[in-house]
Amino acid sequence: MQTPRPPDWPRPPACLPHAMLDLPPQGARVAVAGLVLVRQRPGTAKGVIFVTLEDETGVANVVVWAKVFERFRRAVIAARLMRVIGQVQRAAGVTHVVAEEIEDISHMLDELLKPDICRAADQP
Repeated sequence: MQTPRPPDWPRPPACLPHAMLDLPPQGARVAVAGLVLVRQRPGTAKGVIFVTLEDETGVANVVVWAKVFERFRRAVIAARLMRVIGQVQRAAGVTHVVAEEIEDISHMLDELLKPDICRAADQP
């Protein structure tokens, strides 16, 4: 008897919409991207940083361990728009992405300021 295939989900480099973070199994490697809403570094968290990202479907909670923060410090501190590759972790009904790689993709926000070529083509 053949075992059923797990459901397909976007895997890096494709980003998973935050509303779909409940689909991949625990420990699955995923990519998420979104606007940085909050960065928290509680004094009691032993150097762990918690980042909240938002996309058009919801929010993603990202856990950044100290060693990962050291490698991607600039992106963690400065990014307005961030892409994260990491593993899905679930605990007490909350889903987190434990960061392995972090990329500042804030430059993509500048594209929103450019005139819409399609709209311009429709005008006389």
